[in-house]
Order: sequence, then C-alpha cells, then structure tokens
Amino acid sequence: MILKVQIMTLICSFLYGIFFGVTLDLNYNILKNTSKVYIVIIHFLFVVFHILMYFFILQKVNNGIFHPYGLLSLIVGVLVEHLIYININFVFKITSKN
Repeated sequence: MILKVQIMTLICSFLYGIFFGVTLDLNYNILKNTSKVYIVIIHFLFVVFHILMYFFILQKVNNGIFHPYGLLSLIVGVLVEHLIYININFVFKITSKN
C-alpha cells in the first residue's frame, strides 16, 4: 500500500476513534436511567452502526483494506478522547466548587 494511503488510514482511524468515543459517552449518558432491555437493543444497534460506518470510511480511504495499525489508531483515538473527557470534567468540577 502506498505511504500516502497508509497515513490517510491512520488519520481517519484516529479521528473516527475520537468520534466513536464522543458518541459512546453521549450514548451512555442518555441511556443511564432506562430499562435493561432498551439499553441492550440500543447498544447493539449503536455498535452495528459504528462498525458499518467505519468500514464504509475504510472503503472510501483505502478500498476497504483492514490493517492492524488502523485498529491500533482507532483505539488510541478512543483513549485520547477519554483522557480529554476526564480532564474537561475535572476542570468543570473544580470551577463549579468555587
């Protein structure tokens, strides 16, 4: 695979990881106080939607070729989003106490 396509795959996977992390946090916060059956159905549809959307993006970027470094970049994107989310919540908790 050409280096330019590999870099685009890494960038798209990283950004999709951030997007997935944000929507996962939103999904969790919205469904916090609902019934268990509803939560299972929505989480299943959520995961299926994101899997299909990620592979659609891979199809557009590199003809749908899946590489382990793309998965690693996706996981790093989710972790970066989670660290940013924790830090933002920490800052807002400190400022709301003052």
